[in-house]
Amino acid sequence: MEKRVFSGFRPTGKQHIGNYLGTIQNCVSLQDEYDCIYCVVDIHALTTLEGTETLQKDIYEMVLDWLAAGIDPGKCILFVQSHVPQVMELHTLFSMVTPLSWLLRVPTFKEKVKIQPHNVNYGLVGYPVLMAADIALYKGEVVPVGEDQLPHLELTREIVRRFNSTYGYVFPEPQAKLTSFPLVLGLDGLLKMSKSYNNYIEIAAPPEEILRQVMTAVTDPARRYRSDKGHPDICNIFSLHKFFTPSRVEEIASECRTADIGCVDCKKMLARSISSTLEPFREKRAILASKPDYVTEILADGANRAEALAKETMKEVKDKMRLLQLKS
Repeated sequence: MEKRVFSGFRPTGKQHIGNYLGTIQNCVSLQDEYDCIYCVVDIHALTTLEGTETLQKDIYEMVLDWLAAGIDPGKCILFVQSHVPQVMELHTLFSMVTPLSWLLRVPTFKEKVKIQPHNVNYGLVGYPVLMAADIALYKGEVVPVGEDQLPHLELTREIVRRFNSTYGYVFPEPQAKLTSFPLVLGLDGLLKMSKSYNNYIEIAAPPEEILRQVMTAVTDPARRYRSDKGHPDICNIFSLHKFFTPSRVEEIASECRTADIGCVDCKKMLARSISSTLEPFREKRAILASKPDYVTEILADGANRAEALAKETMKEVKDKMRLLQLKS
């Protein structure tokens, strides 16, 4: 039997090429190796959101991008976190076995407190407990993470281990699947590509918009004139060519170093490569978007399948905890 992968993603709306290269492509490939459950963690998002005006639209746009990029509901379960209320129930029960000291030592909690000192809510402190509930509710065995996320997964393992030790075995301890998420720098060439930094290119953008955005990108800071020889190893545009123009990377590097091509030429070439690579995605996305109920139907089916698993788990949990259950 295939091992079960669980992975959750905050709803961030239309996805950019950093999301595509760093996360989406990995999720697509995992579908062929594992029993995958992918979740839009909208409750997690509430710990930092101060307004929810765009939340529903952000969920819809993100899921549409995932589906167009190759996430296959026939191979995985795709759903929205809040559509399966049992996760909040397990979160509450897990909170009874999780020492507060464990949560206060989490590095990301300390970072969030600095970022949003005016909004240090209970949900922010309990974020790791809800994350543990997300994974454990579906008995996730494998969680794809980068090395920087290992401490968070270890806390999930500690919570699961403590529950099993206290009440009896219910949950497998999830194992990390270390994944190399490429660092995709934004158009500023300094920070990772992110909507927060407004330095991104949406994967659904039309070719003319891709060209406009690429032309604003910072390139080799040492190259001031067209006749100057370039340094591709420090050029953000060249780093993107590695992903989108792999067959010509060496040629582009050579022509840059000898000033046979300028930065404008290099940018235009990259814009064409990105547009060409993403053309099948845009075409599929347009077809899916033309079906008004497609995304909601996929999410409803995913929620039904996920809830069936969740109900089985919660029955086990309550049996082990000796909670009085009514007969259905």
